[in-house]
Parts: sequence; C-alpha cells; structure tokens
Amino acid sequence: MSVLPVTPGPLGLDDPAVSAVLARLYATARHTDQEVMARAFAEAAKRPVPPTPAEAAALCAEASLPVHPQLGRLLYTLGRMLRPRSAIEFGTSFGTSTIQLAAALRDNGVGHLVSTELDPGKVDRARANLAEAGLSSQVTLLLGDARRTLADLPEPVDLVLLDGWKELYLPVLEILEPALRPGAVIVSDNLPMLPEEYLERIRDRRRGYVSLDLPLGDGIELTTWTGVLG
Repeated sequence: MSVLPVTPGPLGLDDPAVSAVLARLYATARHTDQEVMARAFAEAAKRPVPPTPAEAAALCAEASLPVHPQLGRLLYTLGRMLRPRSAIEFGTSFGTSTIQLAAALRDNGVGHLVSTELDPGKVDRARANLAEAGLSSQVTLLLGDARRTLADLPEPVDLVLLDGWKELYLPVLEILEPALRPGAVIVSDNLPMLPEEYLERIRDRRRGYVSLDLPLGDGIELTTWTGVLG
C-alpha cells in the first residue's frame, strides 16, 4: 500500500524567520525598555503640562513596548480562529504584535492587517522587522495620528488590537465602531492602565458590546461587538 506524503502545515509563530525576529524584539525590550521609559517619565514630569500623544511618542521612541508573549499567542490564535478579512492594530511600535497577527493571516491564506503608528522611526523599524519575518505583504503600515489614519476604512473590520496611548482608546474605538462587523473582536491591552470611561463603554451591553477581563500578560479586556443597541 502506497503512503501519501505528508504536506507540512503552517508553522505559525514557530516559523524560523518569524521566531527569530520575535526573539530579538523581546530580548531588546528586556534590555532597554525599562531604562528608556524611566527617562521618558522623568522628562514628562518636568513639564508644566502632560505631554501630547505626539510628544509622548517622541519621548518613548526607543522603547519597543511589545505585547506580553502570552498575548502574542492569543493574537495568533484569534487570527486563526476568526479568519478576519480585515484586522486593525492601533500602536505598531517595532512590530511585535504586528508580526504575530500577520503570521495568522499568512497561515489563513486570507486577510489583511492595517497598523498605525505615530512615530516615524518606529514605522521604519516595524517595516524592516516585517520584511525580515517575511510578512510584509500581509500588512499596511500607516504613519500618523490614528484618529485620522483610521478615519476612512474601506471594508468592515473583524479584529482590532488596541495597544497605543491609553487615553486614545476611546476616540479610536469611536472612529472604528461604524466599520465593525457584528461579531468583531476587540483586544485592549494593559487593562490596569485603561481609562474608566473606555471600560464603561465596552462593558455596556446597551452600547452593543459584550466584554470580559482576562488575567493574561499585563491584563487585557476581550470584547465582541454585537451590533445590537439598547
């Protein structure tokens, strides 16, 4: 009896090119982020008024600030489960979570990720990291304020990662809301830092959301948009 050859399946985050880039990004963050953020907070404290998002981005330009590896695995898993045709990321940074989401889209064979970042240097780094991981074709990187770059999305959105400046989570959500497909999933990172008005919004069933907090990584809020108001 002849035996058919086994075709290897997708390697996901264990793809050698992907895992090598992710390992480097996490190692860099462990070695540099704490020092960079300490300097950024010290500089911000000297200012008479809190820095704007653009000023804060400049202060943190050398900090990678990647999602926790557990969240990275969840993002890949959600991408594979949901098979989103359109995914959005707010806060590219050096592209760690961008790579984790893009790997899922590549392995699905369908879907595209739009990721937006305020700092031009981070966009350049993320673009290089995506190319090294072999995932450039799955992602469009947008430079600028997400309240503008995400204002006119061409198609319904199936999956959203919010991992930028926390005070912008609600304004960004309000921009994305008309484009959310019923059943779309929203992942909000850094739960302990999220503004109360944002949490009130996504935990309000009357506003079309069903949400729960998960003790994953630094804490996340996992939300689905039902599209049913009232």
